[in-house]
Parts: sequence; structure tokens; C-alpha cells
Amino acid sequence: MDVLEALRKGFTDPVRDPLWGHIYMTPRIADLTASAAFMRLSRIFQLGPAYCVYPGATHTRAGHSIGVYYLARRLLTGLAEISSAFLTPTGALSFLIAALLHDLGHFPYAHSLKEIALAEHENLSARLIQTEPLRTLIGKAGGDPALCAAIVDKSLPAGGGEVRFFRRLLSGVLDPDKLDYLNRDARYCGVPYGAQDVDFILSRLFPHPERGVDIDSKGIPGVEALLFSKYLMYRIVYWHRQVRSATAMVKKALIAALGEKVIAAEDLYGLDDQGLFALMAEKNFEPFALAAAVRDGRLFYEAAAFPYSGDMGLDSIEERPGREAALAAELSAAGEKISGGELIIDVPEPVSFETDLVVRDEDRPFGESSSAFKKNILDGFVASLRIVRVFTKRPLKQDRISAVIQKSLHKEGN
Repeated sequence: MDVLEALRKGFTDPVRDPLWGHIYMTPRIADLTASAAFMRLSRIFQLGPAYCVYPGATHTRAGHSIGVYYLARRLLTGLAEISSAFLTPTGALSFLIAALLHDLGHFPYAHSLKEIALAEHENLSARLIQTEPLRTLIGKAGGDPALCAAIVDKSLPAGGGEVRFFRRLLSGVLDPDKLDYLNRDARYCGVPYGAQDVDFILSRLFPHPERGVDIDSKGIPGVEALLFSKYLMYRIVYWHRQVRSATAMVKKALIAALGEKVIAAEDLYGLDDQGLFALMAEKNFEPFALAAAVRDGRLFYEAAAFPYSGDMGLDSIEERPGREAALAAELSAAGEKISGGELIIDVPEPVSFETDLVVRDEDRPFGESSSAFKKNILDGFVASLRIVRVFTKRPLKQDRISAVIQKSLHKEGN
């Protein structure tokens, strides 16, 4: 069996997807979606608390994972039609399975746990992939469990060049993960910003053993559209102020619980959304009231928002509770009686818009190509998105509070 035959033969089981239509799997690959580990993903909202703003945003990690698998198969088939000399049938099937299972270890409630000192979700996915029953199921589906794990988890030894190639396909500028989540999230949120011309993008990709894929100059607008869509989705959906408020509230509760050893990091692994909230509900721990408030739609209010600046010294999440207590004290002195538990400083993590794609017919990197998206423009995307917000349990008087907050945070950071 050659690579193209492996990618085409026996895909007889359809899954009906609202975004991509019929997605075909082999019966053995379909068996993976019926495993307990995969079914957990059907109980995790892809966008966590985004439904507080966009009621349709209740799609799941499972639906997304199936979409990533679908695009991975389309992507690899198109590349293999151009050249498959450095690929193997087992490698190709392992890549499809890795795409399907890449989020197995993902934490509940979207990225509320992202900054917390936990194992990387890719590490957890790789562990599950190499554990029964998935290990046996992957083998029956024609894949190699160790290869699947290495594609998902970059901390594992790469082995041959095939692994490095597949890693670049699964995690890159034009990867199937990004192409699915931008389109899927836009569809379910009812916004147009994430929609991509996937057919055109896939038609402008060319395999490269080391870099994964190259594009030609005709594909530049597709990359530009994807980068700008990612920017708009972060600005309007992912980092909407109410989404940030809900995320920050859950994160603050969990940081306090981990710091005081009310729960251990391991308690959070393998949970779904309901399991996370149930874990907090069963503990008599005051900060967990924040999670209950989120579930009831009682989100903290935005008291101030201003561009991130490195001189604020806000990057350490471990130090943030102390900074919140100090800011609460200053606000109380200014006439707004508030405690540290009623205030949250929210600092979005940096988001990358860089691309290492090569434009083959121009023989230069994308950032030096004829694209309008030069480094200064991409840096501007990042700067405009990184908004530090202070959320409070009740609305504050706005006449001078924002100035007090900004002065305090800059003073503390110096």
C-alpha cells in the first residue's frame, strides 16, 4: 500500500459535521471517537465562557477535533499528490490519528487554566495516546501509537524526518487546527471574521521535508486573510471583555486553591466542564464562589482597561494576588471600599502572528515577500490585543478610578 492508497482506501464511515458536511473515517478510526477519552471532549465547550456573549458558542472540543482530522486528511492528500517520497503509509495514518486525538489532554473551560502551572495539554494527550485502550485501537487503525504521540507532543524525541514534517503540518501558520477553529468558532458565534477560503489555501501549499509546507505568491492573500481573521477573532470573540472576565474569575479561584493546596494539579487532569465546576462546588473554599458566580452569569465588571506595558511587572501570575490586594487597598483609600478578593487584574498572554512560511517562487520568507503584512504590522496586531483589564465585583465610580488604577500598576511595576 502506498501513501495515497492509505489516505483513500476504506474511508466508508460518515460523520455529519455542521461545518464541513460529511467527514469520512475508516471503521477503525471511527472506533477512536467512541473511546472514553475522546467522548470527554464532547463535554468540553471549545470556547469556554464565550457563550456568555455569543449564545451559539456551545460547540465542543470533539467537534473541533473531528474537523481537524478532516482538514488534515485533505491537506496530506493534496501534498502527497505532489510528492510522497519521504512519507510512509503508517506515518500518514498516524498523522490523521494524531490530528483527531491532538486535544485529548485539553483542560476544561477553554483556556482558563492556561497560565496555571500544570502539565502541557500536549503532554497529557501523548500519554493517553500511548495508554490502553487507545494504544491498541490506534494500532488496529493502521497507526503507530509512539509516532502519533511524538507528532502531538514536541517534547518527545522526533526520531526520523517524517515526525518533524508531520509536526510542522499539525502546528504551523496554515495548520488544520487553525483552519478548523477559525471557521468553526466564527460559524457558531455568528460572526463573519474567521471564515477562510480553505479550498484555495490548500491548493497553494507545497510539501517540503523540513519546513512542512511552502506557498507560492498566489497563496499570499490566503495567509494574509488567515492572520487578519485570527486577529479579529481574538479582538472580538476570544478576548471580548466579558469572556476575559469569566475566564479571569475561574482562574483566580483555581490559583488560590492550588496555592493553598485545597486541590492538587492532578485533580484537574481529565475533567470536563461540568466536572471542573463540580470539583469546586464540593469544596468549602471561599474563592470558589467566583466559579459559582460565573455559572450564574454574575460576571465582574470592567473597571479599567489600558494597553499592556512591560514596566508594570504583571507577567508573574504567582505575584498577581499580591498586586490585586495592593491595588484594592489603594482604591479603598481613594474612596472605593473593595477587597483583594473582589478585584482581578487580567493580563492576556502574548499571541504570535509570526510566520516562517517560505514563498517558493519569490524564494524568500513570507515576512520579506510581496505581502503587505510586514513585521511592524504583525507587531501592531499583538500590541493592540494585549489589553490589561481590572475587573471588580461591583461597578466603580469612573470619574478618576481608571487613573488611580493605571498609576498604581505602573508604580508597583517599577
